[in-house]
Amino acid sequence: MTATTPHPVLRVAPAAPAEAAAYFRASLAFHADASDVAAALAAGGDPGFVVVDSRSTEAWEQGHVPGAVHLPTALVAEQAPRLLDPAVPVVTYCWGPGCNGATRAALALAELGYRVKEMLGGFEYWVREGFAHETRQGRERRSPDPLTAPVDAADCGC
Repeated sequence: MTATTPHPVLRVAPAAPAEAAAYFRASLAFHADASDVAAALAAGGDPGFVVVDSRSTEAWEQGHVPGAVHLPTALVAEQAPRLLDPAVPVVTYCWGPGCNGATRAALALAELGYRVKEMLGGFEYWVREGFAHETRQGRERRSPDPLTAPVDAADCGC
């Protein structure tokens, strides 16, 4: 790199602080992370939202977030009015970061008038962070993956 050729990281300059703040504020309006969802559900009482698993029946039976509503993406338009209260915000999830099923389900729900967020990391990160999940065999919990969650702390501090 020369003085006139910026490093690839800065080839496109960072956004102005006000633009960055607007972008990140908007991102938080559309996304929730698995640990925040888990904490809200673990607190007891009404968390103020419902969790929707947008995967297939086979995937649901393989494991899902306890208390989630099973509503495959392809069935949102047909079944959402029967399964979900339009006054209650929805948090969708699918397999993980490599799957856009939760995004497609969130879009379908938003188009029906629901307020919706997508759970970042999906079911993969729910399990990798060590949160309990339900399977055909009952409730399970794996040890947290130290690359996704603090092993010896209550939270990651973020």
